[in-house]
Amino acid sequence: MTEPQDAGKFEQLRTEKLSKIKQLGVDPYGHRFDNVESADAIRKKFDAAVQPPQRAICAGRIVLLRDIGKLIFITLRDNSGTIQLGLSKKLLETQWEVIKLTELGDIIGVEGQLGLTKTGELTIWVEKYTLLTKSVLQPPEKFHGLMDTELRYRQRYVDLWANPEVMQRFKKRIEMISTIRNFLSERGFFEVETPMMQTIAGGAAAKPFITHHNALDIDLYLRIAPELFLKRLLVGGMEKVFEINRNFRNEGISPRHNPEFTMMEIYQAYADYNIMMELTELLVATLIEKHCGNMKIQFGDYEIDFSRPWKKTPYSQLFNQYCGCDINDIAAVRKNAKAAGIDDAKMDDEVVINKLFEEKVEKNLVNPTFVIDYPGKLCPLTKRSKANPELAERFELYIGTIEVANAYTELNDPAVQYENFTSQVKGAGEDEDTFRSLDEDFITALKYGMPPAGGLGIGIDRLVMLLTGTTNIRDVILFPLLKPEK
Repeated sequence: MTEPQDAGKFEQLRTEKLSKIKQLGVDPYGHRFDNVESADAIRKKFDAAVQPPQRAICAGRIVLLRDIGKLIFITLRDNSGTIQLGLSKKLLETQWEVIKLTELGDIIGVEGQLGLTKTGELTIWVEKYTLLTKSVLQPPEKFHGLMDTELRYRQRYVDLWANPEVMQRFKKRIEMISTIRNFLSERGFFEVETPMMQTIAGGAAAKPFITHHNALDIDLYLRIAPELFLKRLLVGGMEKVFEINRNFRNEGISPRHNPEFTMMEIYQAYADYNIMMELTELLVATLIEKHCGNMKIQFGDYEIDFSRPWKKTPYSQLFNQYCGCDINDIAAVRKNAKAAGIDDAKMDDEVVINKLFEEKVEKNLVNPTFVIDYPGKLCPLTKRSKANPELAERFELYIGTIEVANAYTELNDPAVQYENFTSQVKGAGEDEDTFRSLDEDFITALKYGMPPAGGLGIGIDRLVMLLTGTTNIRDVILFPLLKPEK
């Protein structure tokens, strides 16, 4: 990295060159540049046998420059990759003075003939040169890119072109989301949008961000989940809906958590959690086949095998196996929770059970595992099992020790839902780091009748982490939240 004192010196030198370019009558911040081909497209179309030689028009940022007097070789990078340019004084005599003021980081457009160098490198031998944008800040060191982790997050606009693997990761994210949309659309799902600002923080037990609407003089909450609005659409007759959008939770930051994150929720009328399980497995398998090419993926220290079918294990079985006590022995659960460093004094039993599960069980779930049949008290929005009313028809999908998906057979009895909401609100302690609300309008919607349904939520950021082998959520979010620099 360039030291701060050096950065100021380089900026001054580059600004002086910018002034010289203006004095030569050239606009250092150009206008449109037509008929641009990507570097990748140029490579694909090249045929050395074609006569006369093929021509190409390309634009991008200079990431490597070798000046050997009357000949300059430039590596140009665009959205698709890199291509070499050859610039000779003989062909570009009238523009040579401007070209000699060209530096790393500048954005240029060129036109010329395609050919191979003596070493076999595909090259555009430039005949027309256009300066499109002059960079006045020194780019990262050319061979190592932008290495400072926090600076990479703060200056993602540099990180993307300085580190090609970063660009590829985000392109893969974009392509995966497109595949998800196509997958669901082909199966008859409607993509919808629901409110991001809500008068009630509902749909999950979490701490919301609060804002104020001046015109209405009311507090609003950035949504913690879209669930209750999507289920209103089931009531309205939209039988298969999904939304991919942001959720906000005013909670901690970690390699797995960002306060602003992308979530997909899917609801299907006349389905249950078994159908959502099948849908989840097929969706993830489709993503792997299309974008990864291998059912085994390295994720940190783990090699994850995505081969189907995936394992299904009851919540209580895993709890009893790894937590060292029976899930129904609350005294033992609280004792073990304290031993694990969990302060349970102001938590109700269900929260303690869940915290202990997170602490003891999750780290053992490496290969894709559907954790099924949760204790009913943990799931106020979930329909109980016919076989055992103490259990809820719910699953969570764990991959690489990370919770990736959560799904229910949705509760559609308004009386039971009201009772569960009321119990949940009463059970929230004053110091509990969650927010629980009673949504009266949602109960009204249920009274009109919601069809039996399956619901599924998938954390898009976490899924992309796993499928790109990325262990920090900030590396799959273009602009993660950071504390401002002083």
